[in-house]
Amino acid sequence: MNNLDTTFIIVAIATAVVALLYALLLNSRVKRVSQGNDRMKELATHIQEGAMAFLTREYKALVLFVVVLFFVMGLFLPVHSWLTATNFLIGATLSGLAGFFGMRAATSANARTANAAKEGGMNKALSVAFSGGAVMGMSVVGLGLIGLTGLYFIETQIIGVSDTNIASVLTGFGLGASSIALFGRVGGGIYTKAADVGADLVGKVEAGIPEDDPRNPATIADNVGDNVGDVAGMGADLFESFVGSIISAITLGFLAFGVEGAVFPMILAGLGILAAVLGSLFVRGGENTDPAKSLHFGTYVSAGLVVIAAYLLSYFYLGELGPFFAIIAGLAVGLIIAFITEIYTSGEYGSVKKIAEQSETGPATNIIAGLSVGMKSTALPVLFIVIGIIVAFYAAGGNTSVDNGLYGIALAAVGMLSTAGITIAVDAYGPIADNAGGIAEMAELDPSVREVTDKLDAVGNTTAAIGKGFAIGSAALTALALFASYAKVAGLEGINILEPKVIAGLLIGSMLPFLFSAMTMMSVGKAANKMIEEVRRQFREIPGIMEGTAKPEYAKCVDISTAAALREMLLPGVLAVTAPLLTGYVLGAAALGGLLAGALGAGIMMAIFMSNAGGAWDNAKKYIEEGHHGGKGSEPHKAAVTGDTVGDPFKDTSGPSINILIKLMTIVSLVFAGLFGSGLIEQLF
Repeated sequence: MNNLDTTFIIVAIATAVVALLYALLLNSRVKRVSQGNDRMKELATHIQEGAMAFLTREYKALVLFVVVLFFVMGLFLPVHSWLTATNFLIGATLSGLAGFFGMRAATSANARTANAAKEGGMNKALSVAFSGGAVMGMSVVGLGLIGLTGLYFIETQIIGVSDTNIASVLTGFGLGASSIALFGRVGGGIYTKAADVGADLVGKVEAGIPEDDPRNPATIADNVGDNVGDVAGMGADLFESFVGSIISAITLGFLAFGVEGAVFPMILAGLGILAAVLGSLFVRGGENTDPAKSLHFGTYVSAGLVVIAAYLLSYFYLGELGPFFAIIAGLAVGLIIAFITEIYTSGEYGSVKKIAEQSETGPATNIIAGLSVGMKSTALPVLFIVIGIIVAFYAAGGNTSVDNGLYGIALAAVGMLSTAGITIAVDAYGPIADNAGGIAEMAELDPSVREVTDKLDAVGNTTAAIGKGFAIGSAALTALALFASYAKVAGLEGINILEPKVIAGLLIGSMLPFLFSAMTMMSVGKAANKMIEEVRRQFREIPGIMEGTAKPEYAKCVDISTAAALREMLLPGVLAVTAPLLTGYVLGAAALGGLLAGALGAGIMMAIFMSNAGGAWDNAKKYIEEGHHGGKGSEPHKAAVTGDTVGDPFKDTSGPSINILIKLMTIVSLVFAGLFGSGLIEQLF
């Protein structure tokens, strides 16, 4: 590594430090805002204690899994086994820390956002909510990049790992991030949807009280769930994509450009962090400002700065513009998928309005319309992902060198995730605004406060859907880049789909997202049943709840969600790790390649379908609540609540978790690629 390469690595580490310092600054800025009156402080404390208690118990439960996998890697990997296993521990730890910091900030910002809406209106409330979300965003990219670049520098320059081995050693870091991400997404998704379904079906439909009414025993658990699912879970998801895309680019970069090709994605990610910091400064609002436009503007500024940085780096560092065009392809696809997601999930467009209209004839037609929208919504995102892959491959020189073309696909994933700092901030802002509205309702603040928080929350629903679309697009490109890395490490020149073992792997891989989704959906259903029974019991057995003279037993609902999430998250997680290992051992490396291809194809379709259908159902319900088709309490509203209840685990549990499933299986295959040969079947027969 020459002096320029070393300088760029140090600059990348410095930008990661900047992100972490900026996160500390934003967190201190949020904490300087008042939490409001005593009732608001009490509610915020309940939510924060519930969220942190769940996260602590979840991480404790994961210790055994992490320790077992650490020793498996150390004992069985053929090259640098204990170093790779150590990187695995570091990746898991940093992913957990990112979730911890983001959760603390989000649960600290919720009451402060409500009080800011009360005292300063839209501008101040938007600033507090976005700052709280930005702590999550900057923690994810800061910890991800400082871990990855720091390990790269230490292990190549101090420990002396060779250029040919460093990429495989760093895959341990990616596996650690992926493991925490899957359990975080699945566990958080089960938690939040068990609470949400119980709060909606018993509170809204049976008792006829508002969603965040303090008389609803599940309302605190519901607000806690927004944080554990949509803040910590989502942050872990994109932490995994962020580091996974860089690792795949490092692996393929060595083949295409040598050391410069490996260093390039790290410095690009560092400059993307600076772009995200600068873009966040443009997120401002006034009383007549549309919060959505302000949030989008900050994202576009960040993307524009990345374009400039990518051009200069490609031209002056790598000496050609092919990588630049590959990065632009990834960045463009990310923005396009975000826009398409908004079209299918926002109440401003026809798809959601059609679902609301169909609600006039009952829950069945509402559900049929929602399923149709979800299925239809797969077409355009997939077509643009395909275009992005082809453009990135050939722009980077795939017509003359396959290695260069595959490197271009990896850079497209890095390009899409280069602005992850602000993308995550915009996404995490949503649950904070939602919590703020809930606190305003439970603390019985003036209706004008709820008007501000509802406007922020409505934008948050759309930004959350956009964030899920972004996560799906980045998962597709990241998994494809990791798949290409696996093929190289496993020595596969190609995969013959006419070979029976490969077809077997392809079918198994295509089945796994369906089995995984069934497991997570069933887990939500079982947990929701217990939640519904508990809420009904409290309404029945505690006199004075409906009159507001007795306080519900919030803690019991929190405990139900926590216990269910921790119990139900284990089996899907074990499936994701063991399926590729067993396939590779029994059927061989080529069949495992078929499994990864099948999982990628089926998984992306399922993830888009489920996430968009759920988002559309949610906003159709909100569209009716705004006064259309009879408004709150009407028969169409009850039908829409049913659709939204079905959509909740679609969009917040199963759909987002599939992103991590396909990436985790791919990186497990990459880490253990050296162990798979022709397979046990071929040896026996």
